[in-house]
Amino acid sequence: MPCTTILVGKNATYDGSTMIARNDDAGGNDHFTPKKMIVVQPKEQPRVYKAVLSSVEIPLPENPLCYTAMPNAVEGKGIWGACGVNEARTGMTATETITSNPRVLGADPLVENGIGEEDIVSLVLPYIHNAREGVQRLGELLETYGTYEMNGIAFSDQNEIWWMETIGGHHWIARRVPDDAYVVMPNQLGIDAFDLDDAFTMQENHMCSADMREFIANHHLNLSMDGTLNPREAFGSHDDADHVYNTPRAWYMLRCLNPHTYNWDGPDADFTPESDDLPWTLVPERRITVEDVKYVLSSHYQGTPYDPYGAYGDPGQRGMYRSIGINRNDFVGLVHIRPEHGEDANVLEWVAYGSNAFNAMVPFYAQVEETPEYVANTTAEVSTDNFYWVSRMIGAMADASYKKSVFHVERYQEKVLSKGHEIINHYDKLLEKETDAGKRMALKTEANNAVADMVKKEAADTLDKVLFELCGQMKNAFARSDA
Repeated sequence: MPCTTILVGKNATYDGSTMIARNDDAGGNDHFTPKKMIVVQPKEQPRVYKAVLSSVEIPLPENPLCYTAMPNAVEGKGIWGACGVNEARTGMTATETITSNPRVLGADPLVENGIGEEDIVSLVLPYIHNAREGVQRLGELLETYGTYEMNGIAFSDQNEIWWMETIGGHHWIARRVPDDAYVVMPNQLGIDAFDLDDAFTMQENHMCSADMREFIANHHLNLSMDGTLNPREAFGSHDDADHVYNTPRAWYMLRCLNPHTYNWDGPDADFTPESDDLPWTLVPERRITVEDVKYVLSSHYQGTPYDPYGAYGDPGQRGMYRSIGINRNDFVGLVHIRPEHGEDANVLEWVAYGSNAFNAMVPFYAQVEETPEYVANTTAEVSTDNFYWVSRMIGAMADASYKKSVFHVERYQEKVLSKGHEIINHYDKLLEKETDAGKRMALKTEANNAVADMVKKEAADTLDKVLFELCGQMKNAFARSDA
């Protein structure tokens, strides 16, 4: 899937949490991919997994954990669990489709009947207890069964975030995100430095497949002049298309979060939208918030000549780069693992559906037995009864009446984020005083329903407003009325 990812270490966030977030985008402009948020109970997890796309069958371990997921709402093409948190408070987002090059794919060809994005969350998340275990389990699966596509996968727990990239059909590398830094990832292999010595000894910050040294040496994959390993150069793509589709997205996110660290604009820029050497990770200039994550994952190059909604500069530059907040966004999922609030209530999953430029993101306690109907009842049928389709309608109407509707959307987004924080703050305080496990579960469920009720009301009100603005721009409008 063409997606965009941001990962934020615990010393770089506003509250000491780890945050992993990803836009899940539909593969093309010829279809929607409706999504829903659900809880998968252990009894619902099969003992043998069978993929739909590749038909590979994989036996699964006993005793799976309960977990949340964001699967496809329409059956037929597999589960595509996408994003979730399990009861061991381990988060996962899968996958960011990434790129490679012919030397890698010739050395380790992709495996037609291997595993892919469709399968990865279902195969991994129910069976891991921390982020490192996530890398290890998926690594074993890749080495055993192979994959038919290149993917990037994030794992998180309260202390660590790991980013894993597949290389060819069976190989992989993973690097721990520094605690004081963040990572930005468009659809290309991103890791720009890797310590093989650490990967084959202490594994403090690096892990990889068991034969990685031999694989690199035998196929002459390391392109550096000094012997260091830059995986982006060795394993990634070097295509002109990256300069339109991928690097501009990374450039804009870095520009937003480190505006003064480098010169990002003009003829003397340190980095441009087409730079191949953009940093994979940076220490931000200030601590990063939930709102910052939503903003960069919603961006369409605001404040630059490349904004498709811009009203200044060279018209030929508007929309020349692929936006992050695009029409094909299906959802954004942010796994927010907080250092406080008790082990059964410290994980929030922030969720929004549809085009991020026009949607609103809301928080839910992740450690629950079920999710609210408004986020779970998506079907193939367009309906105002669920968050997915209402968000889709708001986005399409607001885009078509942008100048008239954008302020309605901005107010909607700010109000929903504010109310979401307010509801969670209220229930966090109630949970601090409650020790009974059953009552704590009831409070979390009540909180999630309150969030769903709130956003349902606000989304309906915003839909009404943007519909009115769009109707006012109909071609059969006429100034004279009957009065």
